[in-house]
Amino acid sequence: MSQLFTVLAISALLSPAPDREIPRHPKELVFPEIVFSPPERAQYRHVLPCGVVVYIVEDHDLPLVDVVMTVRTGSYLEPEGKAGVASLTGSQMRSGGTLKQTPEEVDEELAFLATNMSSGIGDTEGSASFNCLSKDLPRALEIFFDMIRTPRFEPNRFELERSQILQSLQRRNDQTASIESREWERLLRGPGFFSTDRRTKASIEGITRADLVAFHNRSYHPKHFLLAVAGDVRTEDVLVRLEALLKGWAKDPCPLDPVPPIPKPTNEPGPAAYLVDKPSVNQGRVTIGHLAPTRDHPDYHALGIMNQILGGGGFTSRITSRVRSDEGLAYTAASRLDLGTYYDGVFRAFFQSKSESVGKATKIVLEEIDRIRREKVTKEELDTAVNYAVGLFPRAFSTALSTATTLASEEFTGRSPHFWRSYREKIKAVTQEDVLRVAQTHLRPEKLLILVVGNAEEILKGGLSAGKVERIPLPDPQTLEYAGK
Repeated sequence: MSQLFTVLAISALLSPAPDREIPRHPKELVFPEIVFSPPERAQYRHVLPCGVVVYIVEDHDLPLVDVVMTVRTGSYLEPEGKAGVASLTGSQMRSGGTLKQTPEEVDEELAFLATNMSSGIGDTEGSASFNCLSKDLPRALEIFFDMIRTPRFEPNRFELERSQILQSLQRRNDQTASIESREWERLLRGPGFFSTDRRTKASIEGITRADLVAFHNRSYHPKHFLLAVAGDVRTEDVLVRLEALLKGWAKDPCPLDPVPPIPKPTNEPGPAAYLVDKPSVNQGRVTIGHLAPTRDHPDYHALGIMNQILGGGGFTSRITSRVRSDEGLAYTAASRLDLGTYYDGVFRAFFQSKSESVGKATKIVLEEIDRIRREKVTKEELDTAVNYAVGLFPRAFSTALSTATTLASEEFTGRSPHFWRSYREKIKAVTQEDVLRVAQTHLRPEKLLILVVGNAEEILKGGLSAGKVERIPLPDPQTLEYAGK
């Protein structure tokens, strides 16, 4: 009998409504327009009496809480000769224990509470976060702020991670992906810029526990914090708890106030083709691109649509369709347009192909960059890209956590609070003429950098359509010095 009811229930779900016909093809499906209004910052933004800004988004569906802290620090603040101290400080804050608890005690208690807690420092910001059951929030917050304020930097844990980093440096020329990433950043930003990997055996060995303490003490102060809290909480309760944990600390002098501005790169990358020889591989990795505008450029929305059509839209984009679907030359072929936050962004097209077909695939990518600059995109391409962007828009606010972190990130990086309010209308307003205009303005074939990593002999046999190609030797993995230099 229960099986009969199951069959009837499924049949009812699959049966069309009496007044609705089943479309003959999925392309004929019609969906209702998405109605969604982005939240306003003021709805969730709070300022503690000590001055720390907190975004709180309540969600009582599950007994879970997420807390995310963003910190004004980064590797750009590393002292000369101490490349790597920022990331070591960030990771050791979590793994190295606190003054109240040893690393083992922290690990054990967090495991008992089923709480996932982490900490790190990137190029332009630090971060720390945890997720816990709502009933355990008071204790999790205590551990979290002990970690942030009084990290132990246990010597044994520090030495272990430092030795692991030194071992990883020895292997940094093993994988073409890591070579490509490192050399691309070096060509684009310059070898001395903070976003380029500058870590060496000497710099890592020269970092001491005292360096971690000093970097932490300069950077970690409530003046530099911005918090996001989401989940099964009561806003007033969270504000009271956070103020109690930060109040005394906020009165302490802040060693780094104000935080120095993030520097802009001075390197002027010139148009050229570069080849890094890695004889042991049978595929070549290729990146083609140049600098791009910052995210506050008036062409922001049209640029996003242009890149979606060119190579950012998966199987509907031109580069993916031609290089992968039509020619079968690569599994992944795409483009990205990362508009800069603090300095110029990057446009890059990329793929990985067999050594003998690298030249052909490169030629196709260059053809597609040229084509989108010469002729208007089709109405179908434009509609697909615009509808995708508009449909994807609500995902930035699809959960309490994504809402809190999106709003907090926008304030941290200085974006206008009105950005999301007009986003869809500006995307919908992009025309075929706009796409052609921004492609002609911002895609600059005469400035393209082409980087190829792979078996040089086999790649050149296939005919690399990039004019004169300059060889880049692999540097010593531990010193980053090139032979003969």
